Parts: sequence; C-alpha cells; structure tokens
Amino acid sequence: MSLVSSQPSDHVQEARQQADSGDAGAAVERFLDAAKSDATKRAYALDLRQFMAAGGAVPCSPTVLMKYLASAAENLAVATLERRLAAINQAHVEISAPSPTKNSRVKQVMAGIRRVKGTKQRRVLALVKDDLLSALVMLEQQTNGMKVLRDRALLLIGFAGAFRRSELVNMRVEHITRLQTGIEVELPRSKTDQQAESRQVHIPMASSERYCPVRALEIFLSAAGIADGPAFRSVDRHGNVGDKLSAHAVALIVKESVGRAGGDMAATSAHSLRAGYVSTAVDTLLPHQIMEVTGHRSMTTLSKYIRPVMRRKIPSLL
Repeated sequence: MSLVSSQPSDHVQEARQQADSGDAGAAVERFLDAAKSDATKRAYALDLRQFMAAGGAVPCSPTVLMKYLASAAENLAVATLERRLAAINQAHVEISAPSPTKNSRVKQVMAGIRRVKGTKQRRVLALVKDDLLSALVMLEQQTNGMKVLRDRALLLIGFAGAFRRSELVNMRVEHITRLQTGIEVELPRSKTDQQAESRQVHIPMASSERYCPVRALEIFLSAAGIADGPAFRSVDRHGNVGDKLSAHAVALIVKESVGRAGGDMAATSAHSLRAGYVSTAVDTLLPHQIMEVTGHRSMTTLSKYIRPVMRRKIPSLL
C-alpha cells in the first residue's frame, strides 16, 4: 500500500480551465461552488426543500420567515433551525436577493427561540477502550466471517485514528502507507480541512495482535481482495463484498456492535469512536498529542471532550 498525491476536485480543475480560456464568469461560479463541501451542499438542499414544503419560497420576506421559524420551533432543535437559516441565506445570496435572515426582527425571533428552547447539543456516548474491546468480543461471535473482519477493522481503525465516519468511508487503499511502526493514512480532505491541504494520521501497531488496528485492516483487505479504491465496503449476508460503504452504514455498525455488548444504542453514533478515543487518550497523552491524531485546530473544541472526563476525576473533599 502506498500514498499517492491528492488531485484537485473536478469542479476546481474545470474552473481553472474556464479561467484560462477567458470564460471568467463561469469560472467564478465554479470556484464559488467549490468553496462549499459536498456535505454542506446536500444539507442546504435538504433544508431548502423542507422550508419550501412548509410554504416558504425564495426569495421570501422577513415576515414569512418569522412565521416559519415560530412554527418550526415546535418540533425542530435550535441547531437545525440555524442550519435552515444558513441555507435560506445562501439561496438568497446566489440569486443576488436581499436575505431575510439579516432582518433585525428575524434575528430577535431566533434569539427568543434560543432562550426558550436552549442550545444544548446532543452528546453521544463515548466508546472508550474497555467498551470497544467488549464490543469486539461480541462481534467475534457473529457467523458472517467477512462482515466480522470488516466490522472489526472498521471499529479498531475508527477508534485508533479518531476518524469521523466521512473519513472512514472515503479512506482509500492508495492513501495508506505501511511503516515499521504501523500505518499512515492520508486524508485528502476532512471536515476541518475544506481547502484540501490534506493531513496524515499515524496509527501505531498495538501490543496485542488480537486487537491491533493495523493487523485487522490488513487481514480484511487481504480476505476481501481489496488492492485499491475504498478500504471499507459493503458486505452482504452471504459474505460478498460490494461497493463503498455508506456513512449511514458506519453508524449502524457502531450502534449494533455496542448493542450486542449491552450498551445504549440510542446514545451511540459513529462519532462515539472519535469521542471514545479522546476520552481514553486523556489518561496517557498530552492535549497536543491528541490534537495531532484528531486534527482539532483549537483547544476550545477538544475541551468539550476532555472536560467531562476530568470533571469525573475530581475527588470528594468530604
């Protein structure tokens, strides 16, 4: 397995070609499109569909938007409403229309919704090392051999690299380099690297061969006959390996693994692997070492994971 240099996305390359040919207007549109990640564009499109299904329109007036927010606040979380506002604003920007989201009364309505509903975010269960090992023990008792190998590799790699589910499904064999100490995974693009500068995550060999993420990945790739392309792929009930795994499938794999071990599936998500790594690493690694793995760029974000762990270690004064 070897690393290959990442190439600019198709729409960026097309924009450059258009700029070189003198079609500046089209190039501008292409670069504007490239400024937003695919995930952001999908989320905006869904939010706009929901807004328009509720009677909204683009362009719309501040009055229409305020009525929508007041109605939607009955069922939607504050974070969801804020994302809807971002999508509605972007839709108006793209047609060069005044955005109702900038209206002072719309802002006051949203401030009132935040005050009434609160802004606390849902915290997923952190799948710490001991819980992960328990999940792996139960996983090994399953009968679909190929799925066991795939899920075992995904759980161990996901935990050891503190990967997001988008990073796991987009991981390619060509981006993995075998080293004496383990493997290095190149992430051409991630949530915090929308400029596609790429970063490398080193996953060391584990002292236990049974639970070594590097060994688990090698065993799965060899058994599945995967030499290039997506590293993690779908596996049917007969053990046949299919196409690239979906982000939703990653979440289900983590939830089912936790459920088999008696954990809380409802409080678990694919992000539990990343949260579990940080919660476990706090005991042995320094913050800057954790950030080197997770890719966090600020202590403010990382502290959201660390504070609950440290708070539970405060001794009683009685």
